[in-house]
Amino acid sequence: MQLLVKVNGEPKSWTIAPGDLLLDVLRREAYFGVKRGCETGECGACTVLVDGKPVNSCLMFAAQAAGRELLTIEGVAQRDRLDPLQEAFLDFGAVQCGYCTPGMILSAKALLAENPDPTEAEVREALAGNFCRCTGYLKPVEAVLAAAEVHRAQAAKPGKGKTSQKSKRKRQNARKGGRVQR
Repeated sequence: MQLLVKVNGEPKSWTIAPGDLLLDVLRREAYFGVKRGCETGECGACTVLVDGKPVNSCLMFAAQAAGRELLTIEGVAQRDRLDPLQEAFLDFGAVQCGYCTPGMILSAKALLAENPDPTEAEVREALAGNFCRCTGYLKPVEAVLAAAEVHRAQAAKPGKGKTSQKSKRKRQNARKGGRVQR
């Protein structure tokens, strides 16, 4: 059967079998940022955004994605510029082995689209479906909070792309190994 879907802003037409999982089809089509983890929807390594909402692609049939918009980690950066979330994950040391990072970033992206000013508790809840054995979650949470500040600053200023002084200080502090001050 034919699957018509939009992935990372580009229309795609793929031939799939009725029982194909979205995870398998995406990886077959070279979207390798979608990771195979638990295959039971527990780890979040296979997270993609479907119409802006995080979904475990290991639990979704590819046919269910027909006519929908998908975002994988490969589509988060704009041209050659990383998304503020990706930059924050790097700046705050939230990327360790990298296996869970795509799912975390996509879950955080969905959160910030819905709530541009989340609390630490809301960030932790949004990331709760993504298991990470390397970071202990502190650094990813700090990165999401910093990225939220950058997103808000960009939205508030006509000259998008500029970060606030407070955000710059947080990033410099993070590079030096300091803790984020809220």
